[in-house]
Amino acid sequence: MVDTTGAGDLYAAGVLFGLSRGAAPDHAARLGSIAAAEVISHLGARPRMDLVAVAKSILG
Repeated sequence: MVDTTGAGDLYAAGVLFGLSRGAAPDHAARLGSIAAAEVISHLGARPRMDLVAVAKSILG
């Protein structure tokens, strides 16, 4: 079973987060993709990993 609940919201949030912090569009899209991929990797709409840590590792 695949649960895609929250994937679109987290993608948009990741992109907007990156852009609002001055990230290049490709990095912002990567943040959105990572956030969306994380939330669909398990049941439920809440991320299990620390998305802030992921953002810091991408944005530097």
